[in-house]
Amino acid sequence: MTAGPAQVSPTAAPSADGEEGCDEAPLIRNPVLPGFHPDPSILRVGADYYLASSTFEWFPGVPLHHSTDLANWRPAGHILTRTDLLDLRGVPNSGGVWAPSLSYDDGRFWLVYSIVRTIGRPYKDVDNFLVTAESIEGPWSEPVFLNSAGFDASLFHDADGRRWLARIQWDFRDGHDAFAGIVLQEYDHGLRALTGEPRTVLRHDTLIEGPNLYRRDGWYYLMLAEGGTGWNHGILMARARDLKGPYELDPRGSLLTTRDAPDWPLQKAGHGELVETPDGEWFLAHLASRPVATSDGPRCVLGRETCLQRVEWTDDGWLRLAGGGSLPALEVPGPGGSRSRPWPAVPARDDFDAPVLGDAWSTLRVPVDDSRLSLTDRPGWLRLRGGESPHSLFEQSLVAQRLRSPRCEVSTVLDFRPGHFSQMAGLVCWYDTTTHYYLRVTHSEARGRVLGIVLTDQGRYEELPETELPVDDWPLLHLRARLDHAELRFTASPDGAEWRDVGPVLDASRLSDDYGPLLRFTGAFAGLCAQDLNDRRATADFDWFELRDLTP
Repeated sequence: MTAGPAQVSPTAAPSADGEEGCDEAPLIRNPVLPGFHPDPSILRVGADYYLASSTFEWFPGVPLHHSTDLANWRPAGHILTRTDLLDLRGVPNSGGVWAPSLSYDDGRFWLVYSIVRTIGRPYKDVDNFLVTAESIEGPWSEPVFLNSAGFDASLFHDADGRRWLARIQWDFRDGHDAFAGIVLQEYDHGLRALTGEPRTVLRHDTLIEGPNLYRRDGWYYLMLAEGGTGWNHGILMARARDLKGPYELDPRGSLLTTRDAPDWPLQKAGHGELVETPDGEWFLAHLASRPVATSDGPRCVLGRETCLQRVEWTDDGWLRLAGGGSLPALEVPGPGGSRSRPWPAVPARDDFDAPVLGDAWSTLRVPVDDSRLSLTDRPGWLRLRGGESPHSLFEQSLVAQRLRSPRCEVSTVLDFRPGHFSQMAGLVCWYDTTTHYYLRVTHSEARGRVLGIVLTDQGRYEELPETELPVDDWPLLHLRARLDHAELRFTASPDGAEWRDVGPVLDASRLSDDYGPLLRFTGAFAGLCAQDLNDRRATADFDWFELRDLTP
């Protein structure tokens, strides 16, 4: 089979070293990548599997995860780590990197990705790029600009050596469907450019996007996301004998969806890619979300997560879930004939003893550099230099990690002595610049150093004066946030032994795609930040950061 995004190379380099395998066969437990890991792109090269996912306004872009058994995954760095590859300054919330697609052909890795600079309606200002590398670890090439005509692009490598870019067509005009069909156009890598005329190969009455192409047994298959990436989400297949169509839709309808099963534990299932094992088994990577119940309906605080399903081809050439039906399974048998190969657990605590931040950390829109962050000024501490406000779309001093469990605890120790009300630092529970909760230390002319909660709710800034504590005599500030499904509670301590509540129980479900009227596509983070809205000179030192899963 000739594949597009899930290209297979039987002659690739040997597998990376992992832990000794266990005797039992691997069992895939979904989500395999918990927390904000949407729009998964999956790839096998030799015995190694890779997953890539969207990062939107977060830097670096496109995290990689690596596995040798599809059940156990480890972080494997990021692809878009340089500013020449990724310029996110000023992009809106939930803009930035959408739906990257990873493939392998002709001895190199290929990544197509979009940078979306305007979201909503009517316009989508978006640029599509291609980068390549001979090793998954890089270095990655300078970006090739492809076009600005749509998003969700992927690259298909056909058996005759030609390459084709698949994408959606966005139509901003009144009276037209915005999702105006699936478009193909040839890509010439020698010219580093698209060639020929774009051709619309499929339109549908319902919203379709996220096209990925595969070739099998004389058919070209389009795997499509349908219904929009919300509660109506799904995956739909179409096929044709000729690459350029005409394409017929799967007569059974959705391959995967939870739109008719509102109580299913994995919701919003859709946007998928395929991968074939060395033994000819097939698996589907897709996104899904785990909602928490609230009085306003279900909300998905952890964002859209990556899952895997086993799939099979029918005698008449259509793809089906191996367990039947269209609902995603929580547990899936891994590849037959293989052993489970777990990786070492990622430590819950970062003591900031390494010279650089690890793969778990992300920053907003701009990379870490000496102007904002240091791990050497005070060895064993993370020093943040005060940056722009939490509402800025440009240069914040904020580092954060994805929340990966609906029950978790985040804690840190802060050394910070502000001299002005415009200087702040602390622990933040974050969705985006319009929605977050901030346990921050600042200066009060009347009380000196104080600790309290400020929040932004759908863009409205609010201080909670009843939460303010005088902390002038605290030698260090131990800060903690505990998430329990839809509830969030902040606590603080001068010594890490005696803790006191700070403020009321807060509504954690607001840190989700499902809160508010705007389109939102990310997920909840917890992190450390510092602001100096006076002269950018204040520094805040953090001794460590810990993110613990409290799930039994």
